[in-house]
Amino acid sequence: MTALPAQRVEMIPVDRITVVNPRIRNKRSFKEIVDNIAQLGLKRPITVTRRIEADGPFYDLVCGQGRLEAYRMLGQPEVPALVVAADPEDCLVASLVENCARRQHRAIDLLYDIRGMQERGYASAEIARKTGLSMEYVHGVARLIENGEQRLLRSVESGIIPVSVAVEIAEAEDHEVQFALSRAYERGLLKGRKLLAAKKLIETRRRRGKGLATVGPRARERVSADTLVKAYQEETDRKRSLIRRTEITRGRLLIVTEAMRRLARDEAFMGILQDENLATIPDNIASRLRGGAGS
Repeated sequence: MTALPAQRVEMIPVDRITVVNPRIRNKRSFKEIVDNIAQLGLKRPITVTRRIEADGPFYDLVCGQGRLEAYRMLGQPEVPALVVAADPEDCLVASLVENCARRQHRAIDLLYDIRGMQERGYASAEIARKTGLSMEYVHGVARLIENGEQRLLRSVESGIIPVSVAVEIAEAEDHEVQFALSRAYERGLLKGRKLLAAKKLIETRRRRGKGLATVGPRARERVSADTLVKAYQEETDRKRSLIRRTEITRGRLLIVTEAMRRLARDEAFMGILQDENLATIPDNIASRLRGGAGS
């Protein structure tokens, strides 16, 4: 990147700054940023680049989205910023690199960030150099992204499965996945709890697919009292219906049992059965027939 740092910090109107690579923030982490800035102030300025337009100047954010959004949340009209000279492509790449370099980031971040750099023509070697990630890691993540393997990506980021094993699983046929796990175990790449977690992940991937299910707004709604009452009533009705069917079935079985018991006392009928070699019956049925009428 050919950006040149500014000599001093400038106060920039927050409504003139555009976020070129917006991220979805964790609400708890963002609240901590807001509270920290409200109590202690901004420790590190954001970085922007200037765009000269008719009613400008305007600015593109290079890094510091969380700090910028915190200032907006606090109602501050201006934010301290370092202004650098860079073209839009350099700004976007710098923003992607910052996201990749976070201490804790999710597989979905890699999905957007590394993929974004790939779509702009950067080779795996260039991405590895800019982000500080290994060539094997970037190349493996790229292949997982191409296959839509979001579950495997998340397992790689959480340290459950090495990226090389994840790629092998992603490219294996269903009947070959267990062999991939066996090979990983033999090479010492998966052992103990990680092996068990990997097996569980593979089963979840088989049942639910490669992608991560998103929770829609309706699924996150709080359950109301009316909903709980309705669910309770439906479950009560279901169990009452089950009890009724059970009683009907029990009554029919008693009738059949009594009918067979009476036939067993009929010598002529038993003689016919013996002649046809049908006189024997299973022991559990015979014991029930020998029992009382209420058995």
